[in-house]
Formats: sequence, structure tokens, C-alpha cells
Amino acid sequence: MIKACKTALASALLFTSTLAFAQEREEFGYNINSLRPIRNSDQLFKKTLWWRIDGREKSNKPLFAKNMEITKIIIESVKAGILRPYENDSLKTRMSYETFLQNMTIPSADAGLTDEEKEMGFGTEDDAWGSNGGFGDEGGGDGAKQEAAATEWLPKEIYILEMKEDLIFDKKRSRMYHDIQAITLILPAEKNIAKALDQPIASFSYKELVDNVFKDNPDAVWYNNANPKEHRNLAEAFELRLFTGHLSKFSNGEDLTIEDIYGVGKSGIVASLQVEYDLLDFEAQLWEY
Repeated sequence: MIKACKTALASALLFTSTLAFAQEREEFGYNINSLRPIRNSDQLFKKTLWWRIDGREKSNKPLFAKNMEITKIIIESVKAGILRPYENDSLKTRMSYETFLQNMTIPSADAGLTDEEKEMGFGTEDDAWGSNGGFGDEGGGDGAKQEAAATEWLPKEIYILEMKEDLIFDKKRSRMYHDIQAITLILPAEKNIAKALDQPIASFSYKELVDNVFKDNPDAVWYNNANPKEHRNLAEAFELRLFTGHLSKFSNGEDLTIEDIYGVGKSGIVASLQVEYDLLDFEAQLWEY
């Protein structure tokens, strides 16, 4: 009898907590990381996409104008305390400032060497110029500042961005929306010689970028080479899709990238384009249902 009562009480508590959770989700039924949130109940279709934006491509050069690189704007905002990074693009766990600086630091010459290799002299940086670069600076003043700055990756070297967005069909307004969620700074494998892999530096909420960094910032510019009179703010540039991104991943049960599914090289590129075309065709055919 007592056991039955305990079971009934547990079931009642579970039902109450579930109901409260459901009510909470219904009351706050939208994504708090969205710049223009769409209620969950109004979303007829949703697919999460990841785009790889390469700053070396001609169409992306306006995002990386000299001394106005989007990466420089973001990094300086973090150092100024205006912007806080995340561990990854799930936007659940904040990254500490120390970890961010560590990710921005260029590995030393002896990084990854064993103790025996270090004892043998591998990775030492002493040469004919001396430890201070041969400019006569004894470790203080501007020389020390330049040396400290030289230990970090330059903004122009971090030329890969990964953009995460939700493709949502809003049934109330009967149209598809690109709801950008996060932007991740990626150190490309070409620069990351120690690991020879793309290395994520940090992820950032797109909503926070627009509200705290891009908006009303004269330096946050998409540079218009054709007509310098008509530069665009970075927030406007992303809104107008003034960039070229290559689809690298879409939401799937096994959390695999397109290269994991279809292979690397030409087959992966073709598959990426095919997925893009399929999504465009899906949007075009929605009106037939």
C-alpha cells in the first residue's frame, strides 16, 4: 500500500513538473539567440545549416578590408570587454577570457616536442640576431609590447568564418527566413602547422554581435570596392547575404559533415551544391502543397 502511494506521488510530481516545463516553453516559445525570433509554434519547417566563409575569395574580400577585418572588429571587442565568446556554436557555455587568449596565441617552436627532443636543442629560437630580434631593445618599452603582440595570430590570418543559421519557414507569414545563430572564428589548417587541422578560436552569438559590436560602429564595415560611398554595415551585409558561403554541414541525426557523408574533394563540393539546390527547390515548391 505504502509502495503504491509513493508511486502515485512520484507520478503526480512528474506530471506537475512536466506541465510546468511545457507552460514555460509555451510562455517563452522562441529562440532567445535569434535576432528576430519566430515562435516555435509558427515554424512549419526548420533545418540548421553551417556555412564556411573563406575571406580569400573575391566576393568575401569586403568583409576583410585592410585594418577593418571582421575578425579584427570581433577580437578587439572581446579584449575591450564588449563581447563575450562561447566555447562552441551551441551558445550554451561561455569561454573564459584566458582561454580565448590562449586560443589566439601562436604555439611556441618547442610545442609538441618531447623532453628528449628539447634537451637535444630542437625548437630553440636563439640565432645570430639574439633573443630580442637584434634591435637593441633590452626587454622593455615598445619592443616588449611588439613582442607580446607578435605572439598572437593576426586578424587577417584568421580568414575562415563558420556561420550557423536556422532555415525556417514561418507559416504565419508564409515565407522562408535565414535566422543566423552564431559565427565562429576558425584558424585555417594552413596556418595551424602544429596540428594541420582547422582550429576553432571561439564562437559568438550573432545577436550579440549585431547589438553590441556591429550596430552604429563606423569600423564595422562591409567595404564596397565598386562605390566607396556606399559601404554597408556588417549587420546589413549579413542581412543582405553579401557574402559567399559553402555549405559544410546540415542538421542530421549522426551530426556528420557533408564531407563525412559524401567524401572529400570534388564529390564533397558537388554534394554541397546539390544540397543547396535541393533546399532552393524545396522552398520554391512549398506553394504547391
